[in-house]
Amino acid sequence: MSSVNNALLVEIGKRIRTLRQRKGWTQIDMAVALDMNRGHISDIEQGKREVGIITLQVIARGLGATMSELLRRL
Repeated sequence: MSSVNNALLVEIGKRIRTLRQRKGWTQIDMAVALDMNRGHISDIEQGKREVGIITLQVIARGLGATMSELLRRL
């Protein structure tokens, strides 16, 4: 993976983590609410895993955000 792609994944992960924390959720809370694996969420937040568009939509909706908000100015 190129450094540009990696930087993009890290930034998306940071945004997801920030929104999750603002909601007062732990990764476990988020995993339960969104029916996802906690390890998957951790990998996404750390920029270690690419996020598919459907997964990104599920995360955005679950966190009360839009995909546009997650991806703005990347």
